[in-house]
Amino acid sequence: MSYKRGIENTDRAVFRGAGAWEIPCIKGVSQYDVSMSRCVAYNYVATLAKKDENCGKLGVHFFLDDYQFERLWRSPETYLPILARFKFVCAPDFSLYTDHPKAVQLFNHYKKHWLAAYWEKNGITVIPTICWSDNKSFEWCFDGEPKESVVAISTKGTQGNEIAKERFYSGYYQMLKRLEPSAILLFGRNPGALDGNIIEMGYEFNNMTLKRR
Repeated sequence: MSYKRGIENTDRAVFRGAGAWEIPCIKGVSQYDVSMSRCVAYNYVATLAKKDENCGKLGVHFFLDDYQFERLWRSPETYLPILARFKFVCAPDFSLYTDHPKAVQLFNHYKKHWLAAYWEKNGITVIPTICWSDNKSFEWCFDGEPKESVVAISTKGTQGNEIAKERFYSGYYQMLKRLEPSAILLFGRNPGALDGNIIEMGYEFNNMTLKRR
């Protein structure tokens, strides 16, 4: 379907949606392998793609401030050649702040899934990034996610106080129940007491770290 007067990328693509909000569905990856254990933050990919012939052995994650990758939403086709050089790309982690209106949270969830579906359509391997805010977000935050896939999560900003910790654990176990992930790429500190097949990724590698490995 073509939207000649498209807004928010509807002129580029409209994907099969899930749930009441028609969140674009993504396929994900069914099995983890050890080659997924090395991942670089998005803010290093342009440099690596130019200088490092081994970037095809690395994944890309977006556990960064949103402003660093908002450009992907504004001009998605511009960055396809760069992302396509990497082994896989985690879906972008647009923030779901609990103090933001539901409409803003929903739109960030939609943006994450639209870009992930767009990348898959263009031949890029995508690891679903799972995120949630509070318990109310469970009504939609898992829409569009595949079951029994490798997924990525981050503990950034989730362990600062007891309320944040409670929300993290609540969402984590909802994820296990609803999605049954085959493996969980964990970025950030492991807070412990987490079930599932967890692969600890650290938080980010910079270019110098990659050269030393």
